Amino acid sequence: MIPISVLSGDLIQSSKLTDRQVNDAISALADAAQDVARWAPELRTGFARSSGDGWQFFLSSEGLALRSSLYLRAALRRLGKPFSTRIALASGSDSLPPDGNPNSATGPVFTTSGRLLQTLTGPHIQMAHATGGSAHAATLLADHISQGWTPAQARAMVLMLPPAPPTHATAAAALGISRQAVDQALSAAGYHALADALTAFEHEGTGP
Repeated sequence: MIPISVLSGDLIQSSKLTDRQVNDAISALADAAQDVARWAPELRTGFARSSGDGWQFFLSSEGLALRSSLYLRAALRRLGKPFSTRIALASGSDSLPPDGNPNSATGPVFTTSGRLLQTLTGPHIQMAHATGGSAHAATLLADHISQGWTPAQARAMVLMLPPAPPTHATAAAALGISRQAVDQALSAAGYHALADALTAFEHEGTGP
């Protein structure tokens, strides 16, 4: 048993997407999950499609759960405004599936995350944390902020959300836009408040 987090999600309004768009969305989430795996040398992760428009992702960290959730949401939204996902977070001690496939896991954290996702049926709350308390409160606020990201803002957030982000000048060069445009996109996306909140939780060691 080790500390882990599990993110369970599904695409919002996937019935309005073509089959190709759904597949592109799941591929974007899978690629983002691979990016998260490189955030720390000993971080263990696994991503799998769990149904037509559903997915599940685990990581061997409790502190990086919310940062990972926002990263996956940004990676998806940069495809376009119609692309978004619900995300149900759960953290705790559990065993990882030997084959690294979340679909073969049956532990309590996996189950809790999956059950929480089934409760996210309303239009306003699209991301929640099963732990409750401050972790859930921070997740709700991050959800509210990130629901409004434009694709341009999401592209900037994908570059800046990892734990060791580049400078704004480097991000601007990567995106092929001016530093002023990056600054404006990040400010509009709520990056500075989100980054400070994520860092505070992760340093505390008990956050999402």
